[in-house]
Amino acid sequence: MQPSLRPSTLVPRGFVVDDVSSDSAGTLITVRAVGKVSSCPGCGRTSERIHSRYHRHLADLPMAGKPVRLVVRARRFHCDTVLCGRRIFAERFDAKVLAPWARRTARLDHIVHHLGLALGGRPAASFARRLMLPVSNDTLLRVVRRRGHRPFVPPTVIGIDDWAWRRNQRYGTIICDLERRRTIALLPDREPATAQAWLTCQPQITTVARDRGGGYATAAAKALPTATQVADRWHLMENASRAFLDAVRKSMRQVRAAIGGATIDPDLLTAAERLQYEGYLRREDANGTILGFAKDGIAIKEIVRRSGHSRGLVRRILRGERTDVFRSRESSLELYLPWLEDRWAAGERNGAELWRRLKRQGFRGCLRVVTEWVARRRRAPSRAS
Repeated sequence: MQPSLRPSTLVPRGFVVDDVSSDSAGTLITVRAVGKVSSCPGCGRTSERIHSRYHRHLADLPMAGKPVRLVVRARRFHCDTVLCGRRIFAERFDAKVLAPWARRTARLDHIVHHLGLALGGRPAASFARRLMLPVSNDTLLRVVRRRGHRPFVPPTVIGIDDWAWRRNQRYGTIICDLERRRTIALLPDREPATAQAWLTCQPQITTVARDRGGGYATAAAKALPTATQVADRWHLMENASRAFLDAVRKSMRQVRAAIGGATIDPDLLTAAERLQYEGYLRREDANGTILGFAKDGIAIKEIVRRSGHSRGLVRRILRGERTDVFRSRESSLELYLPWLEDRWAAGERNGAELWRRLKRQGFRGCLRVVTEWVARRRRAPSRAS
């Protein structure tokens, strides 16, 4: 014989059911605690002398597609300890069942926390309404933040760098615990004095990873004179790659002259490539004009006035930091060009028919790509002749 379902099995442990009522809005269950005593949160002494009773209204897990509300008949107790500052205290329950001042049971709060972790704010709130767990997106995010807060452990190896409150306008300082891989402090600015004040309060730090600037180096040296300062990997790679690209960019003209630049025929370019090529020619003409002025010994201020370009652009051109390279766009026909050349040699000149046959071979481009290739291919022999 199957055991009968008792109402007490549906409520959190430590409670017994006094009354149950149900309507279209949901189920209301009135419960009370099993224990006869409670511990004072101030001194920890147990008391069984009841002062009064009151009701706590809680949300619990839904049942049969309806929301469930618990009404807990809680008690207030007298504290008989002479030196305790509390004379009356509210009944305390197991924190794994019902936390103080909570409006939800611990098992419901556990589900709300995981919904917030999995879906975020608004998506989780929408999904929770379908599950008959009416919580707002703000509540979900508060639960995630509260449970995700870890106790602060004094770091020994940190990384320090600046970060943008608003790019190019306001910057702050971010400090990370590199051993635990998490952010531990956000400072309001990137002034060395601010960083030094924070570092002074953390004398246990042994290693500081920073950028190659002097501000944080000065702050770390003054606040932690015995700590080891190292350059972090990201800044090392960033500075090395930037130096390499600057060297290549300044030598690009010589590189192109050594390998032989490709001859560009404007008649064989697509419409988009032709626009890019015209912009490339304008930039090359401006570069040549400015370099010519500089070769004649004209000052930068006069070059800016004559050319109409900004001082920063003129300086970049004179330093060799604005050498342009024209590259024709990579076409989706690259893999099919040998086949198209064979069909062209066989006398097939209809772009639409070639496109339909390419589609059967897996080509995903549009008809215009093939017809532009056909048009350029038709012009190539006539231009050569």
